[in-house]
Amino acid sequence: MEATGGNSVVNSNLAHKLDNENTIDVETNDIPLKWCSVSLSDVIFRGKRLEASVFDVEAIQALALINNGKYKTVPLYGDQGIVNKAHYGSRLKRNYVTPEHENIIGFIGSSEMLDIYPRPVKFMVDGEKVHDLHVKEETVLLSRSGTIGNVTFVNKTLSKFLVSEHAIRLECTDNSGYVYTFLKTKIGKKLVCQNIYGAVIQQIEPAHLTMVPVPDAPKEIKERIHNLIVESFKLRDESNELIDQATTLLIDELKLPPISEFKQNNIKNSANVNAFSVKLSNLAGRVDASYHLPIVNKIVEHLKKYAKEVTTIGDERISSKVILPGRFKRVYVEEGYGRVFIGGKQLGELDPTNKKYLSLTHHADRIAKQLELHENMTLITCSGTIGKVALVGKQWENWTANQHIIRVVPACDDIAGYLNIFLSSEYGHQLITRFTYGSVVDEIDDNHIRQIVIPLLKNKDVQKKINDLALEASQKRYEAYLLEQEALKIMDEEVIYAK
Repeated sequence: MEATGGNSVVNSNLAHKLDNENTIDVETNDIPLKWCSVSLSDVIFRGKRLEASVFDVEAIQALALINNGKYKTVPLYGDQGIVNKAHYGSRLKRNYVTPEHENIIGFIGSSEMLDIYPRPVKFMVDGEKVHDLHVKEETVLLSRSGTIGNVTFVNKTLSKFLVSEHAIRLECTDNSGYVYTFLKTKIGKKLVCQNIYGAVIQQIEPAHLTMVPVPDAPKEIKERIHNLIVESFKLRDESNELIDQATTLLIDELKLPPISEFKQNNIKNSANVNAFSVKLSNLAGRVDASYHLPIVNKIVEHLKKYAKEVTTIGDERISSKVILPGRFKRVYVEEGYGRVFIGGKQLGELDPTNKKYLSLTHHADRIAKQLELHENMTLITCSGTIGKVALVGKQWENWTANQHIIRVVPACDDIAGYLNIFLSSEYGHQLITRFTYGSVVDEIDDNHIRQIVIPLLKNKDVQKKINDLALEASQKRYEAYLLEQEALKIMDEEVIYAK
C-alpha cells in the first residue's frame, strides 16, 4: 500500500482491525511546562551556557531565596569562599588486587561512600600512585558525575579507604559540618545541580562551585551545626566498632578461618576450567553450578562441627515471618503526602538519598501487609545485587521498601541482632547467594531465605553478647540520625528560611 496522505493509513484494514481489538490503555500525566526568562548577563555569567538545566526554575527560586535571605552570602568555593580547597583524585589505571595481597587498601565509589559502613569489594595496593585518592577526616565529599550532588562527611571509618575520583573533596579550615549540612538540604543540592553539564555522562567540576552561594551565618550557628554533624558521624564510627566486636566474637566462637581457606577446597583445575563433582542425591533439583559450590558445603560442615545446633531462618525460633512483597504499579506523591519509599541500593545509608514517597490512598493495604518496615527486621536484597543485608533501625520505623527486598521478621529481639550479624558476615553472604538463579537478572525468593543455614552457639552468653552489641549499634545509628536531623532543622529554620 502506498500512503499518499494521513487518511490512507487510518482507513486501512490493518488500522481498522487494531482499532477494534482489545488494546492496553495507557495513562499519561500532564506535566505543566516550566519556563522562566533569563537575562543576557546571566547567560554570560554562567559561561554562555544555554542548557535549560542551568536556568532551572526551582534552582532560580532557590538562588533568589539564598540571595534575599537574612544573611549575606559567600561563594561555596573560591578566594572568598567558605571552602578552602576543592579537588578530586587524578584519573589512573586501577590495578585491582585480591584481599590476600600485601599492603592493600579498600577502594569505594561515590555511591558506596554514602553507606554508614562501606564494605569495599575492590582493593588496590597502597602507595604513592594512589596517594590523592585518600581522604581526610572532616572533609566533605560531593559526587560529581553520574548522580550529582550526593554528599557525605568523612569520619574515621571512611578515612580508611580510597575514594573514587568521581567525588569532589571539599576541605575547610573550620566548620566543614556546616558546609555538609547546607549541601544536604534540598536548596543546597538544587544550587549544585544547576551547574551540571554533559550530554551522556553528566558531571560538575570544582570551578562550578564558585557560583554556588552559601549563607554566611554567625559563627555561633555554624559551630552548633558543625558540632552536631561531627558528633553524628562519631556515633556512626562507634556503631561500626560495635559491629566489628560482634563479628569478631562470632568468628572466634565458631572458630571460623578466613573465607579464602574455604574457597579453594574441592576445586579441580583442569584445562583452565574450575570443576567439582556433586552426588546425584544432592542436586536438590538444581543443576546450576553456583548452587553447588564446595565453599557452601564446607562452611555448613564447619558450622555443624563448632555450633551447638545448625538450623535455618525458617525455624520459628529464628523468625516469625519472611515477607517477599508482590510486584505492583507504584503511585508516588510529594513529600508529606505519603510514606517514605526506598530501594535496595539505599540500604547501607543512614538517611537514604533520593527518597520517594508512596501514596497511602492507593497502597494502604499493601503497605500494612507487605511493605512496611519495623525496628529490628533484617532486610535482604533479593534481585539484581543479591545479599545486601541491613538491620532496620528506629529511624526507619513505618517507612516502606520495594519488592526487591525481603523482610525477615525476627522471632524476638533476643535473636534479631545475632541473626543480622551472621547474615552480614562473609560466611552468611555465601549462604545467601548460593540460592541465586536467573539468566539476566539475578533473583532469590522468600522460600530460599527460609532455607538459609543459621548456627546457634554453644555459649549462650556469647550469643547474647553478639545480639546486644548489634542492637546497641543500631541505637547509636538512631541517635546519629537524630543529631543530623537537628542540624538540618537549624539550617532550615535559622539560616535558609530565617527572617
